[in-house]
Amino acid sequence: MASDLSQLESRYCNACQKQEVLPNSSILSCLSKVKHQKVHFEQCSLEILIDNLTFSDIPPLIDTLSGISSSDVDAVDVSQKSSDVSIDGESLLLLLRAVNHKLRAVNFINSSFWKDVLRDIFQRGTTCQVLNLRFSPIRKLNMTGKFMELHTLNLDFSVHLNSFHINCFSCMPKLMRLSMCETRVANLWMTSAALSKLRSLVELRFQTCLCCFDTGPCPTSGGVIRLGNEKIFSDKQQFSSYLGSRCVDNDDMLEQTMEHSTDDNLGRLCSDNLSFLNHDSLKSTTQVLSDESDSEFSSDTKEVDNLRKISDTVIEFNNQANSNVIVSPSKHSTPSSIISSVPTLIPTFEEVMSSSRRLNDSNSFIGHANADEFCCQHNYIDNFTITEEFSKDEGSLTNSLKVKNVTMTSLKNHISSHPSPICFETYYKEYMITSLPNLLVLDNLPIGDVEREQAKLVFKRYFECAPYNRQGKDSVVSIVQRREISSGVFFQRSSKVKQRYLRESNHSFLRSLSAAKVNSSPQPHSHSISNFRSGPSEETKSFRPRQFEYHPTDPRLMVFGTLDGELVVINHESEKLVGYLPSVGTTLNSILGLCWLKKHPSKLIAGSDNGSLQMYDVCRMLSKVTDRYCNMDASMHTFDDFEQLTSVHINSNDEYILASGFSNHVALYDMCSGRRLQIFKDLHKEHINVVKFAYHSPTLFATASFDKDVKMWDLRQGMSQPCYTASSSRGNVMVCFSPDDYYLLTSAIDNEVKQLLAVDGRLLTSFDITSTGHAQNYTRSYYMNGRDYMITGSCEEHVVRICCAQTGRRLKDVHLEGRGSKNSIFIQSLRSDPFRAFHMSILAAHWHPFTKSEIIKVNLLQTEECIEESTSG
Repeated sequence: MASDLSQLESRYCNACQKQEVLPNSSILSCLSKVKHQKVHFEQCSLEILIDNLTFSDIPPLIDTLSGISSSDVDAVDVSQKSSDVSIDGESLLLLLRAVNHKLRAVNFINSSFWKDVLRDIFQRGTTCQVLNLRFSPIRKLNMTGKFMELHTLNLDFSVHLNSFHINCFSCMPKLMRLSMCETRVANLWMTSAALSKLRSLVELRFQTCLCCFDTGPCPTSGGVIRLGNEKIFSDKQQFSSYLGSRCVDNDDMLEQTMEHSTDDNLGRLCSDNLSFLNHDSLKSTTQVLSDESDSEFSSDTKEVDNLRKISDTVIEFNNQANSNVIVSPSKHSTPSSIISSVPTLIPTFEEVMSSSRRLNDSNSFIGHANADEFCCQHNYIDNFTITEEFSKDEGSLTNSLKVKNVTMTSLKNHISSHPSPICFETYYKEYMITSLPNLLVLDNLPIGDVEREQAKLVFKRYFECAPYNRQGKDSVVSIVQRREISSGVFFQRSSKVKQRYLRESNHSFLRSLSAAKVNSSPQPHSHSISNFRSGPSEETKSFRPRQFEYHPTDPRLMVFGTLDGELVVINHESEKLVGYLPSVGTTLNSILGLCWLKKHPSKLIAGSDNGSLQMYDVCRMLSKVTDRYCNMDASMHTFDDFEQLTSVHINSNDEYILASGFSNHVALYDMCSGRRLQIFKDLHKEHINVVKFAYHSPTLFATASFDKDVKMWDLRQGMSQPCYTASSSRGNVMVCFSPDDYYLLTSAIDNEVKQLLAVDGRLLTSFDITSTGHAQNYTRSYYMNGRDYMITGSCEEHVVRICCAQTGRRLKDVHLEGRGSKNSIFIQSLRSDPFRAFHMSILAAHWHPFTKSEIIKVNLLQTEECIEESTSG
């Protein structure tokens, strides 16, 4: 093809004539613009608007573009400006391939209808430099193709995007700018690990400045990034700002949730698994929402399209020069602490405008600002506080701002919108700045040397760089090599002065090895172990677990009780059934309390919500799952009932059993005779949720109550008064001893977790975990790796937090992912594996009323990607 651009137009007309179609006027107009650019010595850029194309326009256009590589056209942009597009995905792919290496930019404002196009782009790659996929249906980003020329990627308003494959950015050596505003990305560790593959990344954005339309530094920011720890939302405001826009409008589901706070139902729901939403008890109907078959794309196109329309309208509204704009937190994004528990429902444009006017009239949040005065607000402003107001007549929560010594000029210079949930994480900016040392601009604010040093100090104070306080992130290979050379793990005391390598014990070597593996697995492997077959020819049985416990001496065994009253013992290593006991009688009673005996490893105690308490022998249980009850009696003892039972525990020498429940009393049983020895009355002012014996002392036990107190008791001293009392600011859900009985770990409602000295109850560590504002956010915590680490999770969140038990610094967060875009998941209970470092199991429940709860086994030493690769191999 000749270089003369006029011949390009002639080629297109000839191609249309061959195909017997009329030339498209928009294509002719674009070709004319290119000729005009050539005449005026401008860059020849051909922009193809797919909005104006039909199926018949594609063949002649592809014929024309097939020879564009030898023309004077410098670049080709393929753009979409409306969702009303008539061409299909296959035609669009042929069009992109025809342009080939002269493709400069691909702009899709709504790609929710083109999953096949996105999948092809992600798998094969593209030669474009700019890829705009706003409002895409991506759920898990996995870009495995070649993107060698890509320098800008925009994923804004991809409201289903919540995670990444760890290597999804590995094939983008030139990517410099990345924007992910208004997504569901929430995991700091997984996100920073994925982004660390981008060696050229200098501009990153998870929330947008209202005066900026790209990822670069805001022109009015003054070159300074504010790294104060004051957040614009208090813990309660994070929750209220989300619910304030009617994100929960399903009255039936809300009523079901609130029912669990009544006295009649709370007795059945207390225990270690408090506030379990028993949606499974609802009868199944034919109208059951199925899980998403595609784990990487969402099929909810209506939600994305509604959000796109709202966003476009709001942006147009904001751009009016004389408009008074009220800025509030994005009503489509949530803090990560509540994103799992509330379905994302997009309000209408009228609701958005009504909410803006309501905030405007009450002078809430920021106040008024002209469009030309907009600049960055990044979740915190110095010297002001926020209070919460509840409007009964409108049924919504609003945030009002009380300004202290702050002029309106300073407020106008701090405005942002559309934050992703990751922005609400504590010390989010400091973590991202420290984890990505090459980053120059974050959320439209430039990063200077001073800010980077401040971020490093904050990171060092609140986060673990590597497990066991190791400063470097050694690889497994380097640790093994050093061990082979020196017959032990060694380290250097100083990086400046060469020291002799000091040998450590084999236990320390295993710690080093585990530390390296944990650092390399930002997205740990997890899978369900509560659904399995009891035999090769048997059908898969799906249980509804309600409580579970690891065996204290056999590392293979685990027992769990179900909502239907079944008792199941499994080998969680091989995932084979060991013992099964079906429920007895016509009434299904959930098993709330489980505890293994120490000296008799085949026996365990199980307590149900109807108050029954029995000892069972695993050797007498059935070896397969059956619906009929067998005459084989696995029960060894039947103890006196304890009404509204929620918790049972056995002391260290298998002599006594303690039971607590929805009352202020605790019952003491004799293990040998099965007789109830005594009921200790009124130990607390409110019901006692959990009672725990010490690991080594047979007479010491602790109680956790919703009267906000944790008390230590000694049977030898009588029960007239406790050894001591430790108080929390909220009701206590859990208490447990460290394996050596040195410490107590207490967990109160809404992420209030503390570590106490067991000897006198003095506070040792207070874990800084963000609250959600939920009064029913029941939190549970347990030790992991002996007493080295602590794991904690709450029933209104989908994240398990792992902290160093001694320093309180955060090591890692594990986010659970639901199987569907609307299938939110939350933590019902959790346990650490007593025999394997950095292993745990989680009892997870779902908001979907017909999705069963499940036990998820998590291995922090193994990545999800490694499992997928080995499976595919």
